[in-house]
Amino acid sequence: MGFLPTGTHNAITDVPGVRVGHQTVWKGEPGGANPVIRSGVTSIWPHSGDLFRERLYAAVSVFNGYGEMTSRSVIDEWGLLGSPIVLTDTVHIGLAYDSVVRYMTERDPEIADKDVVIPVVAETDDSFLSDGRAFGIAREDVYAALDAAKDGAVQEGCIGAGTGTQFFDFKGGIGTASRIVELSGQRFTIGILLQTNYGSRHQLLIAGAPVGRQITDLMPKRHQDGSCIAVLATDLPLHPGQLRRLARRVDIGLGRTGSVGNDGSGEIFIAFSTANRIPRSTQRPAHPINVLVEGQFWTEGSPFDQIFDAVVEAAEEAAFNAMVAADTVEGRDGNTLFGFPLDRGLAHLTRR
Repeated sequence: MGFLPTGTHNAITDVPGVRVGHQTVWKGEPGGANPVIRSGVTSIWPHSGDLFRERLYAAVSVFNGYGEMTSRSVIDEWGLLGSPIVLTDTVHIGLAYDSVVRYMTERDPEIADKDVVIPVVAETDDSFLSDGRAFGIAREDVYAALDAAKDGAVQEGCIGAGTGTQFFDFKGGIGTASRIVELSGQRFTIGILLQTNYGSRHQLLIAGAPVGRQITDLMPKRHQDGSCIAVLATDLPLHPGQLRRLARRVDIGLGRTGSVGNDGSGEIFIAFSTANRIPRSTQRPAHPINVLVEGQFWTEGSPFDQIFDAVVEAAEEAAFNAMVAADTVEGRDGNTLFGFPLDRGLAHLTRR
């Protein structure tokens, strides 16, 4: 899907140094004596070095704000990211925040002594399938997701923080994709990971076709809005203002899938660049950085045109990858989100 080439794994981990880890929390069965949990944690490590001391430029964009991502005010003010990014469900965002702080301070005695860490933790609401009142995620689950992070292929669908999420009233989950851009003979990568939990069935578009209006069965017993969290990574040398421009283009990728940013949905996107590492402590009053020059118009146009293309394509494909990889899941009270019927969906496309 798309015009630009993908990276080796078609994943956010195609950006060198980026790692992803999952911990799925699956407990109880419908009708049983124990609470039903269909949730989890997903971690994204922006680089393999010392995140606390070597921070990265970052930016946040909010399409619709009914959701939460911690550290947003820090990133808006300083434009710096100095922690792993953790995704989970709405109920456990506080526990995940506490767990990341404990994880980092246990491994580095200078954290919380010379300075504090304010980690990025984001959420979507999976309470249609998972009983949030049971508080089924523990600190050990957050630690496990952080420890599980690796490069290479990324598992998608009903995994980690995407275990209990929906996508246009089908089963959603974790999806990822990447694109390669070439500027003056140098190749750069843009990768996106989504925690999809958004959309109403009639809105679903695939390649512009109103597929959601054609598949009217396999509906959940009720619609429940959620959110969509996007994490965008790139090795392009960009400053926070430029990264915000990229994060805003995720809106367009989701729009291609049919999203209108429903009122009860939180679309919050974070973008970071691995090209510059900004030291927490230095004896110099200034630190040299490498930044792509804006306002350039080459024979083929602005380099940002190609970069924006890459963001939109990767965001759109990551969303559909989450849907295609997800299976039917039955959760609390017998609530069910059905996997997308791929053959039927393709049939509607080929009849166009």
